[in-house]
Amino acid sequence: MTEFPEQVVLLSDTGEHIGVADKALVHTTDTALHLAFSCHVYNADGHVLVTRRALGKITWPGVWTNSFCGHPVPGENLADAITRRAQHELGITISDVSVVLPDFRYRAIDSSGIVENEICPVYRAVTADTPAPNPDEVAEFEWVDPHSLHTAVAATPFAFSPWLGWQLQQLDAQ
Repeated sequence: MTEFPEQVVLLSDTGEHIGVADKALVHTTDTALHLAFSCHVYNADGHVLVTRRALGKITWPGVWTNSFCGHPVPGENLADAITRRAQHELGITISDVSVVLPDFRYRAIDSSGIVENEICPVYRAVTADTPAPNPDEVAEFEWVDPHSLHTAVAATPFAFSPWLGWQLQQLDAQ
């Protein structure tokens, strides 16, 4: 069976789908705007799962971030993409998926010069599973009190992905 490269959905500045591109080729120093998502996963105790990106990641290797992120493939709805990515990155099933920041958008430049440029709705989900991370995606994980996460990101923003800090700011403003 031939495996095809994963593709992302390219977007116009107004968020309209304008094409597709190979994921491996889209993240450069001049990244085209594309569709993504972020998800914050909670457990029954109200703790949020934070993950440390694998050291082999192209962008922001080794930084702490939200539970997981990803890109829907062309034609895939976001709910299915989120469920797929939770299983792929963390080996978990999720439920109660709901959008918390439907219009989140960001552009950030990593220390290597690679640009993230995404319209990236942010979701919240729940799991009863113990994560079993994919080592290509996640170096480590922790369940943390949400207030403690806010305090840590405010005190040491360099240790976290920029999008996590911006998401927390916008969630606080709601």
